[in-house]
Amino acid sequence: MTHTVEELRSAFDAGITKPLAWRLAQLRALRRMLTERSAEFEDALLADLGKNPTESQIAELGFVVGEIDHALKHLRRWLRPKRVSVPGALLPARASTLLEPVGVVLVIAPWNYPVQLLLAPLVGALGAGNAVVLKPSELAPATSAAMGRLIPQYLDRRAVAVVEGGVEETTDLLAQRFDHIFYTGNGRVGRIVAAAAVEHLTPVTLELGGKSPVYVDGTVDIAAAARRIAWGKFMNAGQTCVAPDYVLADRAVVPRLTDALRDAVRELYGDDPAQSPDYGRIVDDRQFSRLTGMLDSGTTAIGGDHDAATRYLAPTVLVDVPGDAPAMAQEIFGPILPILPVDGLDDAIRFIRAGDKPLALYVFTSSATVRRRILTETSSGAVGFGIPAAHLAVAGLPFGGVGESGAGAYHGERSVRTFSHEKAVLSKPLAPDTMQLVYPPYTEGKDRFARGLLRKLG
Repeated sequence: MTHTVEELRSAFDAGITKPLAWRLAQLRALRRMLTERSAEFEDALLADLGKNPTESQIAELGFVVGEIDHALKHLRRWLRPKRVSVPGALLPARASTLLEPVGVVLVIAPWNYPVQLLLAPLVGALGAGNAVVLKPSELAPATSAAMGRLIPQYLDRRAVAVVEGGVEETTDLLAQRFDHIFYTGNGRVGRIVAAAAVEHLTPVTLELGGKSPVYVDGTVDIAAAARRIAWGKFMNAGQTCVAPDYVLADRAVVPRLTDALRDAVRELYGDDPAQSPDYGRIVDDRQFSRLTGMLDSGTTAIGGDHDAATRYLAPTVLVDVPGDAPAMAQEIFGPILPILPVDGLDDAIRFIRAGDKPLALYVFTSSATVRRRILTETSSGAVGFGIPAAHLAVAGLPFGGVGESGAGAYHGERSVRTFSHEKAVLSKPLAPDTMQLVYPPYTEGKDRFARGLLRKLG
C-alpha cells in the first residue's frame, strides 16, 4: 500500500493532475468507460445484488454519467478565482479565493450501490485535480473485480489506483497518509476511519446512514403517497442509505396507508415479487439473517416471505410495531417497513427528535404549516416533501448527513470543493504605502486613526 500511495503522490507532486485539460480528459474517459462497458457493469450488479439492468442504469451508471456531464459543463466556472471585497483601510488591494487540489485522496465505497458510491466521489476528486486511491467493497465482488479490471484501462494509471480486498487491505490503506478520506458506509466503520485519519490530521467526509423517517398525514392522496414510499423503500431490496426506514402516520391514516402500500407493491413487483425481474436480493447471508431477525418486530401486514437459499426477502410492511422493537433499534437497510401510528404532527416531531438526526426526512402533507414546522423543528441531512430519495439526483443540492448520519457533503460543485482547499489570496502594491498608518512607532495621530477605524468596523 505504501508503494501505491507514494507513486500517486509522486505523480501529484510532478503536477500531472493539476492542468484543467488533464481533469477534463479523465472525466471524459470515465464517461466512456461507463458507456462502452455498461453491459459488464450491469452483469456485475446483477450478480452481486440481483439488480435489474434498467435500475442499474437509473441508479448507478446513468447517475454517475449525469454527475460527469454536469461537471464537464461547469468545471471551468467552478475553478475560476472568486473576487472578495477588501476593507477600505487596506486599499488599494485585491483579494480572491482559489481552489487548489489537496493531493492524494482515498475513496472507500460500500456494497449497496457499488458503482455510484465509488465513482460519484471520484468525479469530484478528479475535477478538483487530485490523485485518487479507490477502494471498492469486497461484499460486491463482481463489481469490485470489474472496477479493478476496467479503471486502469481508461484512467491515468499514474494518478488513479484501485485497491481490491477486505478488512486487511482497508486497514493497511488507512495507515497511509492521505490528504482527504471519503468514506460511505455505517457509523461503526465510520468511527474507525475517523480515528485512523486523526493520526495524520487528515480531513474526512463521512457519508453514513440512519433511520430516515416518513411522516404521512391525512391531507394527501394516500394511494399516490404509498406508491412513492414503496418505490423509495423497496428499490435495491431496501438496501439504500436514503430509503424510508419507517413511517409515522396519523392514527386514522394507518389502515388506508397499509392497504395502499399493498396495492403499490403489487403494482411495482406483481403478485409474487420473488418472480419479478425488477426486485433485488439481499447482498449476503449475514445481512439476510440480520433482516429476518427483525420480522417479529410487529404484525406482518404485507410480505414477510423469505428464502435463505436465494437470499430473497419479500417487500414487507409491519404494523403494531412498538418503539423499542428490534426493527426500531437500528437502521433496517432492507425491505422491511414498520408503520407506527402517531397522534398528529407534535407527536411525530417528538418521536423524530428523540432519535439520532437522520440522513433524510420525508413528509407527505398538503399543509404549508406542517412543512414549515418540519423544516424549523427537526434536523436532518435533507428533507423531501412528496418524494423520497430523489434529492440525490439534483446536482445543485449538497448530499450529506448531520450528526450520526454523517459529516460533509458532495455532488455537483460541492464535490469539487470537498476535494479542494480554498486558498485565500491578497495582493497589495508596495506603492503607495498606505500601511504607514499602522506601522510603529504609534503616535497620537495613529491612535486616533486606529480608534476611528474600529468604530467604523463596529
